Amino acid sequence: MLKKRFKRSEIQRILQDYKNGLTIQTIIRENGISQATFYNWRAKYGSHSSFDHSLYINKLKEENDRLKRMYADLSLENMMLKSQLERRD
Repeated sequence: MLKKRFKRSEIQRILQDYKNGLTIQTIIRENGISQATFYNWRAKYGSHSSFDHSLYINKLKEENDRLKRMYADLSLENMMLKSQLERRD
């Protein structure tokens, strides 16, 4: 059987289907997952707080990466300006 990675949004949708009243058997059949996988996801992502926390962490990581790139660009620009000033002197 081929293993498939599910995105967090897909896992959240699957768990929301369960909360909306779909049976576990229907959910695992439609999504091609095992019953153990469903229960593991429910334990890990079942509470909104843990899922929201992981989304918050991901947003912080993205923001951190953006700031690092911005710092690198500004630092390169600063170095170029300094070298141009040294050439003029």
